Amino acid sequence: MQKTSDPACPGRIPFSFELYPARTDAAASALETTIERLAAAGPDFLSVTYGANGSSRRSSLDVLSRILRTTNVEAMAHLTCVGSTHEEANRLIREFLDAGVRSFLALRGDPPAGAKEGEAFLGDFGSAAELVQLIHRVQAEKSPYRESIIPGIPAARAVKPGREKVRIAVAAFPNGHPRSRSSAQDIDTLLAKQAAGANLGITQLFFHADDYLCFAQRAREAGVLFPLLPGIMPVTSPARLRRIIELSGEPMPSDLSIRLEIEPTKEGQREIGIQHAIDLAGQVIAGGAPGLHLYAFNEHETVLEVLGGCGLLTAPVSAPTKLPATV
Repeated sequence: MQKTSDPACPGRIPFSFELYPARTDAAASALETTIERLAAAGPDFLSVTYGANGSSRRSSLDVLSRILRTTNVEAMAHLTCVGSTHEEANRLIREFLDAGVRSFLALRGDPPAGAKEGEAFLGDFGSAAELVQLIHRVQAEKSPYRESIIPGIPAARAVKPGREKVRIAVAAFPNGHPRSRSSAQDIDTLLAKQAAGANLGITQLFFHADDYLCFAQRAREAGVLFPLLPGIMPVTSPARLRRIIELSGEPMPSDLSIRLEIEPTKEGQREIGIQHAIDLAGQVIAGGAPGLHLYAFNEHETVLEVLGGCGLLTAPVSAPTKLPATV
């Protein structure tokens, strides 16, 4: 495939990847390789999804623990709160913190099909902002302060100002949340998350650069201060595009859809999807995006090709030397 090398992507632009827990033994083995290859590229973090109502809690924690144990990359845990009590969420946050996780993506999550807002079984949380506050509160209780060694006095410790902070990302919606009444409400929700203590935003998928750039500008003008990472996925088949649209509620990108549908070969469809992601990444970086968040779909080859195509990989990625399993 002829790839472009976009001059809008020079130097060290931060990037990160999203993964999900494997559902079969074969997929779990492939995921281990994907983690190694993605970690070798030098991402800021690897995020791991969390199933609705905690359906993948154990497997999510296993993947996060593997990232922390075998790589030097920060692991970000997704957390949803729909259907959870404060007690359940508190216990889950402590479990992740005890495992060494210090980055979270706080999500409210989608109510079950047929459920209505305000029904009791949707849990104690009305918004992701409330989950952000709880994560900070649990972390403050676990680590109220930090200590440092006093040189020359081995048994003594000094209390350092401040406490260990956690990174808490939240979702942002360039084309509007499905339950939002207006674009202004989407920005107000983002400001509420910021007030609760969120310090990073990651966007829902979008397919045109202006979707992200216009949204980011409106957010900045409204007072959103934390970085807004554009979320991009290489869409390499018509079936995958249709599934993404079904799950996300995003408008169908007719230009990409037509190109994928009329291409007769899988190899050609893959090239179209990767080149579209390369072009999209270059455009948002040129427009001022602070980095990229790539939805890897548990496949390292495509997202690494995207980074390479817009000049963000300085050398070919090879499998890294693993850290000892006991680390």
